[in-house]
Amino acid sequence: MPRSCNAWWIALLFCCGCSQSAQVIGAAPPSLPAAEGIAVLFNHNERTRYRSPLDKSWRNGDNLEQEIIDAIEAATTEILLAVQELSLPHIAQALIAAHQRGVRVQVVLENNYSKPWSEQLISTLPSHQRHRWQQLQQLADSDGNGITTTTEALQGDAVALLLQAGIPLIDDTEDGSSGSGLMHHKFMVIDQRQVITGSANFTSSGIHGDFGKTSTRGNVNHILRIDSPELAALFRAEFHTMWGDGPGGEQNSRFGLQKRSSRLQSVRVGNARVDVLFAPHPKRSQEHGLQLLAEQLASAKRSIDMALFVFSAQQLANVLREQVKQGSDVRLVADPGFASRSFSEVLDLLGVTLPDHNCKVETGNQPFDEAHEGVGTPRLARGDKLHHKFAVIDNRRVITGSFNWSPSAAHTNDETLLVIHSPQLAQHFTREMDRLWDTAELGITPHIQRKLDRQRIRCGDGVERN
Repeated sequence: MPRSCNAWWIALLFCCGCSQSAQVIGAAPPSLPAAEGIAVLFNHNERTRYRSPLDKSWRNGDNLEQEIIDAIEAATTEILLAVQELSLPHIAQALIAAHQRGVRVQVVLENNYSKPWSEQLISTLPSHQRHRWQQLQQLADSDGNGITTTTEALQGDAVALLLQAGIPLIDDTEDGSSGSGLMHHKFMVIDQRQVITGSANFTSSGIHGDFGKTSTRGNVNHILRIDSPELAALFRAEFHTMWGDGPGGEQNSRFGLQKRSSRLQSVRVGNARVDVLFAPHPKRSQEHGLQLLAEQLASAKRSIDMALFVFSAQQLANVLREQVKQGSDVRLVADPGFASRSFSEVLDLLGVTLPDHNCKVETGNQPFDEAHEGVGTPRLARGDKLHHKFAVIDNRRVITGSFNWSPSAAHTNDETLLVIHSPQLAQHFTREMDRLWDTAELGITPHIQRKLDRQRIRCGDGVERN
């Protein structure tokens, strides 16, 4: 915490015990102007604090889980929830309480996360699911004695709680398929007027951190709370396309490319314009998400800031190359794990090529002639990821949503992509970008260099894929 913030907190704590008025010494953390009808929260925010439900310690950040619960508890008529993964029991309990007081609650999950974990055998799970199962079991151990009883498992299993309470729930196999690419949405619509969306899944690792690992702070995420009946109507339409007639019935749910391709739609929220695009689209379409992103990046006049989990679209790297040539200030922070993958366009910006495990290079790969200086990977606790999917254009527009910057997001997955024209909101995202940038490791990191050296010895320059 900055020194000024320390002083503010000390003064506040001191004064809380006074019976007479006192002067607060030091300055409060600077506040930014709010965008009318739009609020944004960041779970790594350095200017706020909350008590972590994992270990009850105080930590920096906005409590995204509590924001979600508060919205659920305020609902009076309807809650529509579409999220890739929901594993936080307190959110499930809030949904159940809403259901019991007469609120219509409907839930859509991704098929890999729609089965109660407490009913699964760890021995039958793929390796990447076993860690999740173990984490959820430990989280359910409410008395901390190292033994998760059947009762504790049920009470700690969010999906099992919803099903037991009779809350209707479907996943992306409801259309009779084996599932779309990913049901990757992360949104909730409350009472046909409020939308909560962003980059966060409703999980402990997505918000607070991994249970039992006090160093973790959760994947770096944000959520937006937008008050707009017009915007809510667009999200409700997307939800109902997926929902069809709900569990069972006519298999008229639509996911992935089975949905009719969405077109860009716009609404006004206060002084802001919000553009909404729901993915996916066929590759032949000229209105897919990557095309929208390319247009937004190409329109920048001065600056582009990006904080991305996945960046694997050559089309967008090519646009950024032109923006750099034209003198735009381009900054990118990317998740360290994905930045060093062979398909990562972060490597393009760094002017290097990394062949894959077959010594193949992506078709049409075009690394920069020289490494761009405005590229970094943030220093995060082991296990945490940079999970944002946002950009700020000219300090006036914010691109956000569930949409990773990848071909699969554009052409396969169920996704949300937002462009919000609001200088006020842009300031909040720029401050988050600055926070990440201040601690980022810039350029070709030792980790990336080691991978490059290993593959160069093994593959030489590689061979372009056919």
